[in-house]
Amino acid sequence: MKSKRVVVTGGPGTGKTVLISSLEENGYYCFHEVIRTMTLDALGDVALDDQLVNPIDFVKDAKSFNDELINARLQHFINGQNIDKDHLFYDRGLPDVIAYMDYFGQPKEQRYTELCVEHRYDEVLILPPWKEIYVQDNERMENFEQACGIHDALEKTYIDLGYSPIEVPFGTIENRMQFVVDFINKTGE
Repeated sequence: MKSKRVVVTGGPGTGKTVLISSLEENGYYCFHEVIRTMTLDALGDVALDDQLVNPIDFVKDAKSFNDELINARLQHFINGQNIDKDHLFYDRGLPDVIAYMDYFGQPKEQRYTELCVEHRYDEVLILPPWKEIYVQDNERMENFEQACGIHDALEKTYIDLGYSPIEVPFGTIENRMQFVVDFINKTGE
């Protein structure tokens, strides 16, 4: 049986991680985001200021950082081939790397796009910017306006790659999770 792969994406601070955790608590198999740990590791002893937004600004080798990130997401995709579940959820997908690089004006290799084309997800759920829940922290350095710009870049990247992202509406975590469950049940019919 081939599992359906569902990406949960959106700009920073939209509730993706809470949604993924809730899905996991309810028995769904979820791959967790890798960038937060990578960002903390890359920060090391760097003192943050209000101007620092892009994680690449404080790494010694931006190409290596992005390579490590896309390779980690690729490994999640590959690992999904060995999991026998109806649905697999991914907290961000391969195309997110391209979207962030586009947003921050970073050059990218053709290999990134090729990986996204070769490793396709079945569905893309996108959580819109939500000012009322947005919080900055040590791993989420963007202000709300920048988070909105990243959301736009994510949506554009997925559409450019042939996806039709489905927006998860605002609401309680229970309502959002029910929306996702209803959606995957409907698409599984």
